[in-house]
Amino acid sequence: MKVGIIGVGTVGASVANILRDNKDIIKARVGFEITPVIGVVNNLNKDRDVSIELTDDVNKVLDDDSIDVVVELMGGIEKPYEVVKKALAKGKAVVTANKALLAYHRYELEELAGDIPFEYEAAVAGGIPIINALREGLSANHILSIRGIMNGTCNYMLTKMINEGVDYDTILKESQELGYAEADPTFDVGGFDAAHKLLILASIAYDVDAKPEDILIEGIQNIDSPDIDFANEFNYSIKLLTIAKKKGKQIELRVHPVFIPKTEMIAKVDGVMNGVSVIGDRVGETMYYGPGAGGDATASAVIANIIDIARRGKGSPMLGFEFDHTENLQIMPKEEIETKYYLRLRVEDKAGVLAKIAKILGDKNISIEKMIQKPLNTTCANLLLATHMSVEKDIVDALQQIEDVGVVTAKPVMIRIED
Repeated sequence: MKVGIIGVGTVGASVANILRDNKDIIKARVGFEITPVIGVVNNLNKDRDVSIELTDDVNKVLDDDSIDVVVELMGGIEKPYEVVKKALAKGKAVVTANKALLAYHRYELEELAGDIPFEYEAAVAGGIPIINALREGLSANHILSIRGIMNGTCNYMLTKMINEGVDYDTILKESQELGYAEADPTFDVGGFDAAHKLLILASIAYDVDAKPEDILIEGIQNIDSPDIDFANEFNYSIKLLTIAKKKGKQIELRVHPVFIPKTEMIAKVDGVMNGVSVIGDRVGETMYYGPGAGGDATASAVIANIIDIARRGKGSPMLGFEFDHTENLQIMPKEEIETKYYLRLRVEDKAGVLAKIAKILGDKNISIEKMIQKPLNTTCANLLLATHMSVEKDIVDALQQIEDVGVVTAKPVMIRIED
């Protein structure tokens, strides 16, 4: 079996080198050799540390009838979409690690692929085999919930912030210096990377076609030291969590920072590592842990897909459903989400302020579970509140009213609580 790699960066180079270095064990498991024969790059002058032929012409892969599998590692959305469509049109199997591509075009690609193998394990959580677990290992279950830590940059930053008291700006700079965060870190710290991965998992679990614009996405940019203090005070960790929950005929899909009890398994996933908790109606909770990025870890998942294609020859349903899903589940509107909330309010430290806030919350049927007041100076204090179960729309409306009455001296901060 011959493989062409479109995009020979860190992951693409690892794919080529692992197929070369581990060819004997791979041949023993498959029954024949899998050989990388050509790679496509933008800049032929850059050293790639690979032994395969390199070209800057993608058609040398697409038009070569001897190439059986196209590995797409370009990044981006529309350009790789066109490349993958051409590969499928020529009957070539495709393996991709491109989460953004799948976040926007997974259903179109599933239709185009048909019986042609199309695999994408590496697109979600790097080296963790969560796609295979959901699509095959848990296929007898109704999936009740998925909660994932699927962005190593955010998890590294939050781990440092909560365990070592490092402030956001300092740890962001450190993450950029270590190569965990890009020069423009918005895609990671803004929650968009994790959201793309959540949408892929949600399609496999629930057969729902949602785009990033359809779901709640918030990043970690507003987390500050008072929030860390509150977390430590009440034995919470803070994680950027991807959440999918089945509630009746609706599915919650959201990505945002959460306070989560430190006793929960997923709260123990620290540093750059990823973790995904899946609850099935029959199996209960299963937990998946491992490296979510990195050349060799991601390449391991890519090659696992290639091996699977070599063994089976025919594609299994790309998103896991042979027929239309009879439940016809719908995405829950963002404003109907119900959970607990943490509020950070910077208020004037004077009589009557707390009463005004309590009345606004009470009028929206929001009750307070925990409260801490921490003076900032002689005139201002941070009021840190945790609510009982409340509805998103009520919280948003209440915070707007609190701003409007003029008792806060800075924009309120809200973080959801999952316990």
